[in-house]
Amino acid sequence: MRSVQEMMEIILSIAKKDERIRIVTLEGSRTNKNIPKDKFQDYDISYFVTDIDSFKSTDEWLNAFGKRIIMQKPEDMELFPPELGNWFSYLMLFDDGNKIDLTLIPLDEAESYFLNTDGLVEVLLDKDSSIKDTLEPTDKKFHIKKPSAKEFDDCCNEFWMVSTYVVKGLARKEILFAIDHLNEIARPNLLRMMSWYIGIETNFSLSLGKNYKYLQKHLDKNDWDQLLYTFAENSYENMWQSLFNCYDLFRKYSKLVANKLCYDYPVYDEQITNYTQKVYHSLPFSKK
Repeated sequence: MRSVQEMMEIILSIAKKDERIRIVTLEGSRTNKNIPKDKFQDYDISYFVTDIDSFKSTDEWLNAFGKRIIMQKPEDMELFPPELGNWFSYLMLFDDGNKIDLTLIPLDEAESYFLNTDGLVEVLLDKDSSIKDTLEPTDKKFHIKKPSAKEFDDCCNEFWMVSTYVVKGLARKEILFAIDHLNEIARPNLLRMMSWYIGIETNFSLSLGKNYKYLQKHLDKNDWDQLLYTFAENSYENMWQSLFNCYDLFRKYSKLVANKLCYDYPVYDEQITNYTQKVYHSLPFSKK
């Protein structure tokens, strides 16, 4: 596997030799000093270019990065609509395991880019010395934010309301419907609530990373294990138990947050829990 130094030399060498490329930036986790480095981190690179169409006309120039085993061009896909406007990206996985997510950005959009950066940006090359301000990469924009009382109540309301859709799906024997509502809406609100509690305990001074990937570091083992049990979804009985585990964890952490922030705890927790138990115990298998 090519080393970080080798990869950076290739990325910069291509840019230095091509007059169309004027600025090179590194974004994402490789700029974040708070994240442990490992071989699976992508190289999130942006080239600011003068003629983006000339790059898009052929893929031959990409061969200089190495032998690819797969590439995706999101802005060139029909099934998944593009989201980057005038930008164009190449997601490339190479045969040595390295991965580059390369984005081409029109040079005339550079000013807008730097004004709206998420903070995790390092300038690697600036041929025209056009960037006047020194950028210090920071993940502050990703730190857990203190919820308002309304945001807290919205989270509780969404969790308990959507849980009734999970109940309905399980009672109707529509397990895919139930799984989707648990995975896409209910559990994400549980994770949000848990993150708020961690934010309170750490004075809202850190990020839990994309998809809450550092959450385990801040939970006791019992709660972590119980959270993992909520992903047992390969039968109706397991789905019911996953939902009950979500209830227990959400109740615990929402009460902690409410207590810490002096927010009102919703009464519908008890009402929805009673409703769920009534439906569950009315089903044939629960009487065995």
